[in-house]
Amino acid sequence: MSQQSWPWPDALDAVVATPTSHRVLLENDRVRVLEVTIEPGTRETEHTHRAVSVMIVDEPARIRYYAPGAQPSEVSQESGTAPGPRVQWMEREGPHSVENIDQHRYHAIRIELK
Repeated sequence: MSQQSWPWPDALDAVVATPTSHRVLLENDRVRVLEVTIEPGTRETEHTHRAVSVMIVDEPARIRYYAPGAQPSEVSQESGTAPGPRVQWMEREGPHSVENIDQHRYHAIRIELK
């Protein structure tokens, strides 16, 4: 995936632009595994995700998603009645930021495929 054209600068990469919420747990030539933590009342700096990924949310929270040119949208990431973590496929993401509007932290593992 990293060979595809990417219009945004490396400075917007999640790990570079938002080091307080994105931490590398593992990286090699095939994958980068990120821990994503957003404390209550915190909004991340604008950043990107160049690679497709699998997101595993083990501590869901209500979040507000911001993207340039779009209205902010609120997402409830509560796991509902299904036990265990919430798992979803994520496409590449251009500039965006996420705000935790809940009373507890948001925590996820994002597995980016290179």
